[in-house]
Amino acid sequence: MVLLQWIGAVLMVLGSLLGVVAALGMLLLPDAAARLQAAAKPQVVGLLLILLGAAPFVRWWPALGMLLLVGAFQVVTAPVLTQLLARDSYRSGAWRRDLLLVDEYEADRAGGRDDASG
Repeated sequence: MVLLQWIGAVLMVLGSLLGVVAALGMLLLPDAAARLQAAAKPQVVGLLLILLGAAPFVRWWPALGMLLLVGAFQVVTAPVLTQLLARDSYRSGAWRRDLLLVDEYEADRAGGRDDASG
């Protein structure tokens, strides 16, 4: 049992470090696209590591179920939120379009297709 708690503590520290990496990426990266990558990926994995690390310390089964629900909710909602933020930042001009290799969204908007139509 003590070994599981040590493993849990290490996982929580690693998850916290990933959260710090995500915060640094949000501060230091140059454009909105790179910041969205830094906000979404390490943050989700970091939270999952923290939840997994907290599991050995939880002795009440419904609380363990809540940890699983929090992790599932984060995995489902983070990509959707990132997509919405990316679309809004693109529309507001926060993206460096000179760095885009292919700009499919601009082609869709020029052709009359926007978010509501497809």
